[in-house]
Amino acid sequence: MRITHFRRQMAEEFGRVRADMIARDHVFSVFGNRSVDQALAAGYDPKEVWLAVCEAFDVPPGRR
Repeated sequence: MRITHFRRQMAEEFGRVRADMIARDHVFSVFGNRSVDQALAAGYDPKEVWLAVCEAFDVPPGRR
């Protein structure tokens, strides 16, 4: 998954404003207490980050 696809998925699932807020503000312990933006900047795979977001925000399996 490319970062552009990841960002599109986030916007489709949460809306642009909320997706940006989640990416900037929500901290994930699985990524060493980094936000989505920080995890992506640190080199984590966007697919791995997307799955962590889906799990944290109870995104139904069909939309993962």
